[in-house]
Amino acid sequence: MHASFVPPRQVKIGDAAAFVGVTPRAIRHYHAVGLLPEPERGGDGRRRYGYEDLVRLLWVRRMADAGIALEDIRDAADGEAHGRAGGTDIAHVLERLEQSLAAQQAELRHRRTAVRRMRAEGSRLGLLSDFVARRLQDLPDGSLRQADLDSLLVTERVFGPLGAAVQAGRFLALATHPDLRERSDRVDAAEEALDDAVAVDDPRVAQVAAERHAFEEALHARIEDSGLARDDDTLFDAWEALHPAPAPGPGAMSAAAALGKLPHGLSPARLRCMELAAELDAQEPRKSKEPQEP
Repeated sequence: MHASFVPPRQVKIGDAAAFVGVTPRAIRHYHAVGLLPEPERGGDGRRRYGYEDLVRLLWVRRMADAGIALEDIRDAADGEAHGRAGGTDIAHVLERLEQSLAAQQAELRHRRTAVRRMRAEGSRLGLLSDFVARRLQDLPDGSLRQADLDSLLVTERVFGPLGAAVQAGRFLALATHPDLRERSDRVDAAEEALDDAVAVDDPRVAQVAAERHAFEEALHARIEDSGLARDDDTLFDAWEALHPAPAPGPGAMSAAAALGKLPHGLSPARLRCMELAAELDAQEPRKSKEPQEP
């Protein structure tokens, strides 16, 4: 072999890094964490790497590229160096890695499905779970307001998909009955006018509470007449079939805990209005049981 084609017995760190496909900094890190012993230095004080060193570097890089943590690679290498069953150690590491990759793959599928749903249904509606979005899918474009979808998103976080799907019946009624939507807007505007400048005992507070109560009664009656209430029963049956033994998901918390962390930004007058409306709602069943005068 011609002398110009004879490779050197040892190479510098830059050449070793270029051959393996890593950076010199990465090789220095391998030294620091114990993956590769410090090689001998030449007369110029620089590290020199031989054939076995490059084989070890290739081995480390391939395993790291597969997702194996450097500490696991080091432990397996230590086991081999001390005559332990290093192959068995790596087998266990690979088993754990495969399980982790399978979980990551499932998560990626979940994210891709969510992105596809947002593209197909619009970003706001697509943020809701399938269970909620399916109940709204037949509505014409633009019939749902952003505030409606925002409210459903919050409700789903607090009460879960079933609670949001039930609440969706309210927005279905509003979207398909313009007179109810107009009345709802008037009541909402009246409530928003109860700002911090309004005292809690201001007569307007009780008046708006009565308007809210009357509107909710009218909305409930329209929901009953339209058959949306029967759809709610179907929702409960479908949810129980899909979730016979529900388990808490990531970031799960109780509804009470979630409500306790949700800022409302309401004035004292508006909170009092809500209390009065709730009291009127509570009195309604008792009224219905009282005998009517002839």
